Amino acid sequence: MNELNFFDTYILMAITEEIVPRASFFRDRYFPTGESDIFAADKVLTEYRKGDRKMAAFVSDRVGDIPMDRRGYAIHEYQPAFIAPSRLLTLDDLRKRGFGEAIYANSTPAERAARLQRDDLSDMDRRIRLREEWMCAQTMINNACTMQTYIDDKTKGEVLYVSFFDGARSEHTYTVANKWDTPEGNFRADVTAMCRMLSRRGLPASDLILGSDVAECVLQDKELRELLDKNSGIIVGEIRQQLTQYDGVVFMGVLNFGGFMLNLFSVDERYLDEEDKDQTMFPSDGAMVAAPGCGHLMYGQITQIDFGSTDFTSHAAARVPKFILDQPNDIRKLRLGARPLAAPRNYCPYIFAEKVIGVGP
Repeated sequence: MNELNFFDTYILMAITEEIVPRASFFRDRYFPTGESDIFAADKVLTEYRKGDRKMAAFVSDRVGDIPMDRRGYAIHEYQPAFIAPSRLLTLDDLRKRGFGEAIYANSTPAERAARLQRDDLSDMDRRIRLREEWMCAQTMINNACTMQTYIDDKTKGEVLYVSFFDGARSEHTYTVANKWDTPEGNFRADVTAMCRMLSRRGLPASDLILGSDVAECVLQDKELRELLDKNSGIIVGEIRQQLTQYDGVVFMGVLNFGGFMLNLFSVDERYLDEEDKDQTMFPSDGAMVAAPGCGHLMYGQITQIDFGSTDFTSHAAARVPKFILDQPNDIRKLRLGARPLAAPRNYCPYIFAEKVIGVGP
């Protein structure tokens, strides 16, 4: 019977595919990955076009038909940034009791190494997914993404930038007439205007994403409370807060904004930045109108020399593990690589409004 080589790249990839990922809001809801989003190349192609609002022409019986021109689209080629966390496995790690392991466990060093290998892949995948979640959120907020590379855990490298708009300024932003937490504020009118910006492009609007402070402001809105009163005779929807499968995200309910029935989400998802400072994934004073699947997360291939080989091998996958052996120092290292790029499917398919509450411009 042939024994599995748990250091083989393809076996490690199979182990990685069995990891059950934690659900993430921006990545899973707005930037899903399909089979066509895995590229067997170092670069990926992003293509998007504006919504189709042209009508078919009336045709004379004597003509028969009128040829229709094809919709134009923009196509760009990008090389995704490389993400590659790693973890060492030393002899000391094999002698220690692992986290959650019984004090008097009879684990051999080989069994402990296999378990650590599985746990390390899971930990690295979790951190990569958090970075992908950040990329998706940044792409929606800025219609662009700025990525600071690092040479090591302290030294900064080059800054990578990718944008998805024409000209000097993106057309995905909206400025509220008055802050929503002021007497002059009218959040229902502003959200309706944001929805119409998308509908005029022939794009859907089904979600209203609110920062945590904005969500609280909306819940305290006097006019909304009166409209939600069942005796008002005006059907505007329902507020019924409930937890979601996404950490830090609460589904608030469904509201009608000029005919646009929007799912309201309060987002307080957080992460630690490179300086270990607590940051919000979505600004607490921001608001956004979007629709599920408005973007997609693509992956470029990773080329490496696999363990036990002397040739380069290219792997087209969302996650590519690599086992590295430092035999003179008795150290094993496991790396998990990814080359993701978050991109919209259409031109500016989301509308973002910053600083809709608070003091200042």
